[in-house]
Amino acid sequence: MSTDINKTIKGFSKLSKEQKIEWVTQNFAQHPKEALELLKSYWHNELSTQKLHDDFIENAITNYYLPFAVAPNFRINNKMYCIPLAIEESSVVAAAAKAANYWNVRGGFKTKVISTTKVGQVHFIWEGIDKNKFHSFFEKLIPEFHRRTELITKNMRQRGGGILNIELRDKTDLIPNYFQIHALFDTKDSMGANFINSVLEEFAKTLIDNLAEQTWETNEKQVQIVMSILSNYTPECLVRAEVSCPVKDLNEDNLSPDEFAQKFQRAVRIAEVEPHRAVTHNKGIMNGIDSVVIATGNDFRAIEACAHAYASRNGKYSSLTHCEVSDGIFTFYIEIPLALGTVGGITSLHPMVKFANEILGNPNAEELMQITAVTGLAQNFSALRSLTTTGIQKGHMKMHLLNILNQLGANEEEKADIVNYFKDKIVSYQSAVEAYNKIKRK
Repeated sequence: MSTDINKTIKGFSKLSKEQKIEWVTQNFAQHPKEALELLKSYWHNELSTQKLHDDFIENAITNYYLPFAVAPNFRINNKMYCIPLAIEESSVVAAAAKAANYWNVRGGFKTKVISTTKVGQVHFIWEGIDKNKFHSFFEKLIPEFHRRTELITKNMRQRGGGILNIELRDKTDLIPNYFQIHALFDTKDSMGANFINSVLEEFAKTLIDNLAEQTWETNEKQVQIVMSILSNYTPECLVRAEVSCPVKDLNEDNLSPDEFAQKFQRAVRIAEVEPHRAVTHNKGIMNGIDSVVIATGNDFRAIEACAHAYASRNGKYSSLTHCEVSDGIFTFYIEIPLALGTVGGITSLHPMVKFANEILGNPNAEELMQITAVTGLAQNFSALRSLTTTGIQKGHMKMHLLNILNQLGANEEEKADIVNYFKDKIVSYQSAVEAYNKIKRK
């Protein structure tokens, strides 16, 4: 990173878009003219659409594209879906679609939402001595928390959501004088971040106001609010997705159904007990989940953080999926927290998000939770199926072959010839380069 003091700037956000681009390209691009052309080439032709994109974030200078794909033939609770995925990794969509086809003829995916509870906390310091007195005071204050937030929660309550529970948590064993207001919420079809944070800030004001009115010692009436913020760890906003079929229906070319079921189950078991494997195992699950989350305009960073925290909830990082083979039945399932929304944010603004939700049938939040969990499970199934049969590289590198050929500058005819050459061969970067060079020599 440059340390040239002349490359610092004040008031950058107040510049026009054109001025921002000029400053960035002139100061940081190796070839300013080419950089300017590149940035403009990614602008949307429709000015109103481009203005919409520019308004999503601060200091926007262009758009960053991800491929938008679909995976058809997903049977979920006996309803067919075509699932949108936004991702750059070559094998993800193919793996999801392959799993969808595999399970479509074996009964499809079964799902259920276990809970939709979300969490928010007010973190504060109270230096009083009598904790019992403070707890008693807090319990009597709970109706006041509800009353003071009635205007904020009105619309949410009309939709069947709102505040579910409020409790005081003593955390003084971790940090001296540290307490929390720990609140549970149902935000229905919205992700609910702004709603929860607004309620929490009113909780903090209510606590301060009411504590000041007590006839206690001065230090006992003082509270220092550290922060009021939702938690992205929502272990009770939980959904389950599964597939199952008789073991005899697990047809593989090189393995008997029993052998495949045994190898598959052992692969999952390894991810349950070995964190090094579990991280890669769960990353594959999130390939599918993140793709749907991004396509539908949700916060994939929050989903990722929550999923990995949930994978560690028992004190050791472990697999998010599980496999059982009992009485001749193979069952593969996932239980994962997914705090998703279908209203609010950019869901009604971004044209591609609107389209993604449209092809899903405009699902509500619970339906989107189920669709997303299924995609993660499908992705994991395909990965484990490859790992325990042909190996992961055979399919992955064939999907990656076009990326390699694009890097080498192959034309369409050369690509077709090389793809055909590798139909019955293992792909590696070196073998692809050699095949390309051979064609160029001809």
